[in-house]
Amino acid sequence: MNSGKFGEDFTVKFLEDKGYEILDRNYHSRWGEIDIIAKLDQCIVFCEVKTRKSVSYGNPSEFVTPKKMEKIIKTAMIYLDGNDCEMRFDVAEVFLKKDGATINYIENAFGGSYEIFSY
Repeated sequence: MNSGKFGEDFTVKFLEDKGYEILDRNYHSRWGEIDIIAKLDQCIVFCEVKTRKSVSYGNPSEFVTPKKMEKIIKTAMIYLDGNDCEMRFDVAEVFLKKDGATINYIENAFGGSYEIFSY
């Protein structure tokens, strides 16, 4: 299994353990892809997963560039198909370790304020 798939599976398990309902995975549009689409209460969550073995080149979330954010937002709008709802954009940083993995989950990563949860 490649590290990207592992990171996505690890994040799905993390989200399900927190009470999220997984709606879709690897959703594609002409603009790009969204790794995980989930729902918590009435909020639709679009999650980008970045998996790394080290931070030698920076934190994984730093690779979610403004251009990447724009593609994810456009793809989310297609997914929602004009439906108005509460939504947010999160980033999961999955760190591979010899004995497993850890996650930093950044809620509302595209917004002005956000929270990071480490597990």
